[in-house]
Amino acid sequence: MADSTPSPAATATKAVSIVEVSPRDGLQNEAGFIETADKLALIGQLIGMGARRIEVASFVNPRRVPQMADAEAVVAGLPPAPGVRFIGLCLNERGVARAIAALDSARPLDEAGCVLVASNSFGFINQGQSVTDGIAANRAMLKQARDAGLFAQVTISAAFGCPYEGPVPAERIVELASRMADAGAQEIALADTIGVAVPDQVRALTTQVIAAIAPVPIRLHLHDTRGLAPANAWAGYEAGCRTFDSALGGLGGCPFAPGAAGNVGTEELLYLFGRSGIATGYDLETALAANRWFSGVMGRPLPSRTGKAGDFVARPLPTGAKP
Repeated sequence: MADSTPSPAATATKAVSIVEVSPRDGLQNEAGFIETADKLALIGQLIGMGARRIEVASFVNPRRVPQMADAEAVVAGLPPAPGVRFIGLCLNERGVARAIAALDSARPLDEAGCVLVASNSFGFINQGQSVTDGIAANRAMLKQARDAGLFAQVTISAAFGCPYEGPVPAERIVELASRMADAGAQEIALADTIGVAVPDQVRALTTQVIAAIAPVPIRLHLHDTRGLAPANAWAGYEAGCRTFDSALGGLGGCPFAPGAAGNVGTEELLYLFGRSGIATGYDLETALAANRWFSGVMGRPLPSRTGKAGDFVARPLPTGAKP
């Protein structure tokens, strides 16, 4: 019988990268302020799980997003972590300037994550700008970030549906992704901000965008509002995406997107890809332990289903039972 063990080359081809967003997107919608020390402890837990790219803060107006008021303090407190890249989210040029200023801290940021909203209505609510304005702003932000030595990436928000306008045409997303690639984006993420996508839609749009912007890599940012985020991640994987955002415990939500639930849980993706023989670089058991620890910090169970159920393991038969 032939050896069915995959070769190292095949394993590398199948591997995925998971960007952990719980310190930013996971916490931005929480009502009670999470202390800086707890955010830094969370980041330490994520590194222990195997995270190698972590979105740690958002440089936004603290009056609009109070949970991110300590962005500079979080960046200043980041631990030495060789091989780990830290990301700061920026919605405008002022945010990028703040991220650049944070480069003077003991542990600088590595990436600026810019945001382009795919609909006018959500764009005005989220960032006070139209799609056209957002294209111009992101061109300037990308240059500003790259000139400062930051890896500059863009997330196209509401790529699969807008909370105010409904479905967003796929052609618009392909055009926006192409414009951002031309503007110098080093990675482009498609965000299902309110969790309305279905697998066929994710598969089709991911395929189209990859074809339009290659060799610029694509990333998927999925929310689990309707329980379809793991299935959508798999559809994206089948279409060729190899980088996914997720949040420990499935935390998250957007203060400006009605009905948006949390991000796809990191534990969900680790179970999905791990059981499918696809390497993630994370350890599921360590992630489950981190889930239990952070549940204590938050004072409630976290939404992740795998976080509650755990890994799939055979259990001993009840006493006296026969197999």
